[in-house]
Amino acid sequence: MATTSVSKGCFVFKPSAQKKKRKAAPTLESYFCHGCEGTESSEARFQLFQHLWDTVETDTEVLQDELNRKVLDSLLDFIRTSSSTRRHSNWAAQMRASEIPTAALVLGVNIPDHDMTFQSLSELLQQSVTPYVASVQAKECGALKHLMKRVLERLMDTVVTVDDEDEPDQSSNHLHRSSHCSLSTLCDWYTAKTKKCSSGTPGKKQSSSDRDEQQRRPVVIIFKDLEAFNPRVLQDFILICSRYIDRLPLTFIFGIATSPSTIQRMLPHSVSSLLCIELFQSLSCTQHLATVIDKLILTPQFPFKLSSKVMQVLISIFLYHDFSVRNFIKGLQLALLEHFHTQPLSVLCCRKERALLNVTQLSHGDLERIRQLPSFKRYLEKQESQERVNLMTDDAYLKGVCQKLVKALHKYHKNYYPTLRCLHSLTSSLPRYPLGKQIRELHLICLESNVWETEDYQSAMKLLKMLAKADLMASLQRCVEILQPVKSKKMKNAAVQLKEILAKFKQLDTAAAEITPSVDNSIASPIKNLQKKTDLFQLQKMLLEMNESSRRSKKLSRFENLRNEALDFIDSLVTSHLSLPESQTLYEVCYYSSSATVRRHLNATPRTSIQAALSNPCYYLQNDSLKAEDGMVLNVAPDLCITYKLHLECGRLINLYDWLEAYATVVSAAEGIDPDSDSFGKVDEVRHARFIRAVSELEFLGFIKSTKQKTDHVARLTWGGC
Repeated sequence: MATTSVSKGCFVFKPSAQKKKRKAAPTLESYFCHGCEGTESSEARFQLFQHLWDTVETDTEVLQDELNRKVLDSLLDFIRTSSSTRRHSNWAAQMRASEIPTAALVLGVNIPDHDMTFQSLSELLQQSVTPYVASVQAKECGALKHLMKRVLERLMDTVVTVDDEDEPDQSSNHLHRSSHCSLSTLCDWYTAKTKKCSSGTPGKKQSSSDRDEQQRRPVVIIFKDLEAFNPRVLQDFILICSRYIDRLPLTFIFGIATSPSTIQRMLPHSVSSLLCIELFQSLSCTQHLATVIDKLILTPQFPFKLSSKVMQVLISIFLYHDFSVRNFIKGLQLALLEHFHTQPLSVLCCRKERALLNVTQLSHGDLERIRQLPSFKRYLEKQESQERVNLMTDDAYLKGVCQKLVKALHKYHKNYYPTLRCLHSLTSSLPRYPLGKQIRELHLICLESNVWETEDYQSAMKLLKMLAKADLMASLQRCVEILQPVKSKKMKNAAVQLKEILAKFKQLDTAAAEITPSVDNSIASPIKNLQKKTDLFQLQKMLLEMNESSRRSKKLSRFENLRNEALDFIDSLVTSHLSLPESQTLYEVCYYSSSATVRRHLNATPRTSIQAALSNPCYYLQNDSLKAEDGMVLNVAPDLCITYKLHLECGRLINLYDWLEAYATVVSAAEGIDPDSDSFGKVDEVRHARFIRAVSELEFLGFIKSTKQKTDHVARLTWGGC
């Protein structure tokens, strides 16, 4: 900007009054609605999706706190006890005070879930025990000075300088007051901090015990991933800390993923003897997952459902990859997002009252989508001709029918889950677990087929008929406890009938039923024939007749009759309420079934994706000019794509000079050089550098490697490119 002044000076240019309007950042709703099928209901679906997403997160956090409450409470008690032990004057307490109290917290191999546990632990410590808490990870503590620096910075909340680091400039000295990186600095800071806290309230009289407790609050250091730490760094840090234990009440918490023997493997006896270690075991990740599925998914209050294939994908990723409940929840949230984004009728996937209201607001396009649903087509086939005409032509009539179908779907889920829990409580303790040990296994069976038609169900019923009276009564009592709280007429009636059966069991006479004389005569009559001379065939025939006659003439006891009555009642419950979800009309609005999408997002194959990107860069760069036929090397493609396609034409060993000449020929055509000119296909410095960079990138991606078998050759590592 020019000025008219001749002399030197400082000029101020004020901005113009007209402010440029900034483009508003896209919201989550705009991202959701972009490319969404059924845009007329996208806003309502986004609100439902957001509500269910928040419900999943809040319920998961509550479950996490409940499951970890026991081990966290015991950890807090251990730290409080260790802190109070230092103030005792007896000899045993003094010997114990010379050691650093250490809690070995075994969390399991589900590493992604550890962050939530340590975050909850840090918050509880700061709220109820001590404000001096620092958490460190192995990736930021490669050397002892880095570990010391991280601990001091997080405890003192200030900048810490290391001896061999460059001195900070003057501007940074004005902004931050730096401290020297040593434990003596931390001891001085801790002493000043505790004195300030004890003298901060002169108007209030404090007892000596309260004053002492404030002055000796422990300093807790949490090592989140003990196995990943450098053993030498950890040993040196513990040795240094042990020298200051009389001035600084330190407490360590070791986060262990594998086993407690890790401490003995990483620390020699001379170091581990300086620690007073106590072991704490958290709940296993499989039990955690079972609780999450039981409390979050297998409830009628959560309207979104997963099909059997999607559930199997999520569970298999959990069992065979990471054991992470957090990643399982993220997979559930991904399925939730995909369902509401791709299914326009997911506007009905909500509570019953909201769903009935949304049915009245369905557009003509949504009603046409309902008419195209496979479950609705099966429903139409069962109706009379006039009813079919009304459902296919009259939108108002269809809305009324849809309300009835939505009510029936919610009633199905309200009866399904209590019946599922009853069957699981009866069969989960049977030998060899014919219907699975976990309730999710039984749920998967019910999602795939009618459970009462399977061989496992028949074998389970046979095993139930062999139960003793006490075991059977205990199982039926658990079923009554499951059915009583359910707000459903059918379930309440079932609970009443089970109570009546239990009352009959209590009135039973345990004496065995007497065998009538006719039975003895019928059995004794064939025995007389055995005295005769006979062959093997006749003997076998007589024995079969004896077995058949005794079976027919045997009179069932009162217990056996009652047992058969109880199991027949359970069987009627199962056949009535555990039918396939596909048998319910409009089940598509609640069930997400695209397992391929979930597997593609959560269990990706990087090599296949990289090969697809290098073979067809137009799909990733969104450039139509890069489209090419299969096997064709496009000269306008990026250098990496050109070298990749050229290397597919080579054998096991690739001559670098021939590869370079082929690359130069393709690039020359892209630059528009005349093929008849001398410079066409020549290798200059720029092309040579571009080629070297592309080859280096291919080596980094794992497609080639250097070899000593031939000079100026590289070895190809992959075959069967896209």
